[in-house]
Amino acid sequence: MTGTTTAGARLRTGNGGANRWVVLVVLCVSLLLVALDATVLHVAVPAVTEDLRPSGVELLWIVDAYPLVCAALLILFGTLGDRVGRRRVLLIGYGIFGVASLVAAFATTPHVLIGARALLGVGGAMIMPATLSILRAVFPDRRERATAIGIWTAVAAVGAATGPVLGGFLVEHFWWGSVFLINIPLMALILPVARWLLPESKGGADGPWDVLGALMAAAGVLGAVLGIKRLGAGDSILGIETAVPLVLGGALLALFVRRQRRREHPLIDMRMFARPAFSTSVGCIILAMLALVGLELIAVQYLQLVLGLSPLETGLRLLPLTFAAMAAGATGSFTLHRIGPRRMVGWGFVLTAAAVLLLTLMGQHDRPWLLTTGFVLLGFGLQTTLFAAYESMLSEAPPDQAGGAAAIGETSYQLGAGMGIAMLGSVMNAAYAPALASLSGVPGSAGSAASHSLGEAYQVADGLGGPAGAMVRSTARHSFVHGLHITLLVSAGLLLLGALAALRLPKVMECETAAADKCPGPRSPEVPIPASANRSPERSPGGTPTAAGSGRAGH
Repeated sequence: MTGTTTAGARLRTGNGGANRWVVLVVLCVSLLLVALDATVLHVAVPAVTEDLRPSGVELLWIVDAYPLVCAALLILFGTLGDRVGRRRVLLIGYGIFGVASLVAAFATTPHVLIGARALLGVGGAMIMPATLSILRAVFPDRRERATAIGIWTAVAAVGAATGPVLGGFLVEHFWWGSVFLINIPLMALILPVARWLLPESKGGADGPWDVLGALMAAAGVLGAVLGIKRLGAGDSILGIETAVPLVLGGALLALFVRRQRRREHPLIDMRMFARPAFSTSVGCIILAMLALVGLELIAVQYLQLVLGLSPLETGLRLLPLTFAAMAAGATGSFTLHRIGPRRMVGWGFVLTAAAVLLLTLMGQHDRPWLLTTGFVLLGFGLQTTLFAAYESMLSEAPPDQAGGAAAIGETSYQLGAGMGIAMLGSVMNAAYAPALASLSGVPGSAGSAASHSLGEAYQVADGLGGPAGAMVRSTARHSFVHGLHITLLVSAGLLLLGALAALRLPKVMECETAAADKCPGPRSPEVPIPASANRSPERSPGGTPTAAGSGRAGH
């Protein structure tokens, strides 16, 4: 199996390898732009609605086109980067992202904006796995890579949290298109810098690229995510718009897995999933995102609709979660070396479950210190889990499969987010709706409308007025808080399930480099790594095994 000149070798020709940290800065800026764009539009939706007058379906696609397309194409572009060059795919992604941002900023019809958002998803799908796979190549030493991944995950948390705040500022002072326009000067700056600084790296170059398999994976993930999103919107699982994409997506993904197992040169080596550390890490990423996104969505509704906070006040209340996530990412490498992947992921889940249980004390009245404490524990616990899971997954994958592994991690991230909205949203609706559906003294149609959501219940209450309206409003608030408590308990159960799953991860973190003594940790460097744990090394152009592939985490 052949590969290109390794990133580390190219970077060390400059100033002793220090430039790899400059490369990390470029990769993090790239990730920041993609993470920002995932959430920056949320607060601009009212302005877009007023200006472009989209229908309900068109508005749904304006919001969802980006994450849907991005999730669907992650495996396609992640594996393509392994073949044609990760830097090349990243640079093309920059160009597409910049052009799509320009089109979106000046869109005059809903269809143009939907198309631009879909094109942004294409660019994002090229950028996201490339950043993580280049990081894998640039940092062959696991100790340094752990530090880099900690910074990478912290930047992702900052981007997602900063999006609504930045979007709100831009919409308030300019117009809704400015939320896209800010990408253009940044892309114009980062593209030449990345072209000059970033090293090129490839994975295995044997055999043809499986175009049909890549398209099957894209269509399968698109169908699965679309069906999950429809469930999250409250549609029945037996409805055509939900069942058809779910069934087709699941069938295509099953055929994709079967095809990859039979091919001599697969896009993704499915044998990676036979490694407990890899498959468990992927499952933990899904569970962590399931809890995070579902809880964040419900928390925003609670802060705005129950406590009556403004969007800006809501964003400020959620900042402790972001700061705690940043702290977890910054200290993740140190923690991983001291306690190992198993304890880090497991205790991260336990800490998050404790935070969720603490938040069950929330009621109809504001308790700022309770919320702040809960959000800090929630952010730190989940980011700790995500950091250790990503690090274990990426270290467990062979270097020549870094793009495919990164794509699997990012796809798991997207699937977990979609499942969180669908699953926890369904639990919330099931606990909230019954009390509103049959209120005495309230017309049946009004009660049915109020049972859809707390926001609709307030609209119904305002329309009814008098004692009936007051009853609808009071019952809706009480039912929402009750549903919130039930949802938090379910989420805590899922998080504890994740803690049990983490028992399959390695107890300690072992170095991948020959100089094991440079990677201090709880494991003594004199203890040999079992021969069964060694993977086939990645080779340099001269055929010499590189340090990046000299070992894997022990169990």
